[in-house]
Amino acid sequence: MTLYERTISISKKRGYSLKNLAIKAGLAENSIYDWKKSTPKADNLQKVADILHVSTDYLLGRTDSTENFSSNTLAMDEALEDDELILSFQGKEVTPEYRDAILAILRTMPDRDENGKEI
Repeated sequence: MTLYERTISISKKRGYSLKNLAIKAGLAENSIYDWKKSTPKADNLQKVADILHVSTDYLLGRTDSTENFSSNTLAMDEALEDDELILSFQGKEVTPEYRDAILAILRTMPDRDENGKEI
């Protein structure tokens, strides 16, 4: 799988279109589409990897692990929406109903920038 194909695949799993992913990463709207024919700059690749919570090595095909060991960020939305992942709290399994309730609460939270200021 190419860099472009991996980026499309993981973007879909994370709920991003390539256009939205590029914008969120601070890139030009259609810049990721250019990855079909050219390799991105390292800093742009890193920005996209950070948004997707994967390593640049994953995007480049150097590893098949989507775990980003250099990050201490947990993508809670991804964890809560993953039906195969078993979540627990205080030793008890979180039921699908509680997952839905938690997601509903979290989705009401306002977006904030890196300084904690509401956007």
